[in-house]
Amino acid sequence: MPLTELPDAEAQCVTLANLIRPQLQANTLLVGIHSGGAWVARRLSELLELPGEVGLIDVSFYRDDFGEKGLHPQIKPTSIPFDVEGRSLILVDDVLYTGRTTRAAINELFDYGRPASIRLAVLADRGGRELPIYAEFCPWRPGLGDSEELVLETSDTGHLQWRCSQHA
Repeated sequence: MPLTELPDAEAQCVTLANLIRPQLQANTLLVGIHSGGAWVARRLSELLELPGEVGLIDVSFYRDDFGEKGLHPQIKPTSIPFDVEGRSLILVDDVLYTGRTTRAAINELFDYGRPASIRLAVLADRGGRELPIYAEFCPWRPGLGDSEELVLETSDTGHLQWRCSQHA
C-alpha cells in the first residue's frame, strides 16, 4: 500500500540545506543526478547561496544494467562546468535505494578528474542497498515495500512534490 502522507519536498530541501550547511567546506560544489537530483541540487544551491554553477550528471551510460535496459528515452546531457580535480563535491539525488545510480555517478565523476571528496545528499533514503553506499545528508527514511516506487516531480507551479505508487 503506497504511502498516503508524503512530506513537503520543498520543506525537505530546506531541512537538507540545514543538514549540509554546518559541514560545508570552502570550494564545495554540488552535482545533481538527472532528473530529481538535478532539481534538488539547484534548490540547495539557492538555499546555501553557493557561488557558481551546479554540475548535472546523467548516469545512463554508466549503469551496470545498461545492457539489460538499453538506452533510456530521456537521456539528458552531463554538464560539469568546473574542474572536479581536488574539489569537495556533494553528489545530490532525490531517492537513494540500491546504490547503483550513485555508483554510476561516482564512476562518471572520476572521468572528469579526481575530487578531494564526494559526499552524498538525498531527500529520501528508502533502504534496500545492494552496494556499500550511504547518504551523509538525508532528512527522510520512508518505509516502502519492494513494489512501491517513490518519485520526485515538479508541479505545474514548479514546486517539488512526491508521488508514491505501486509497480509490477
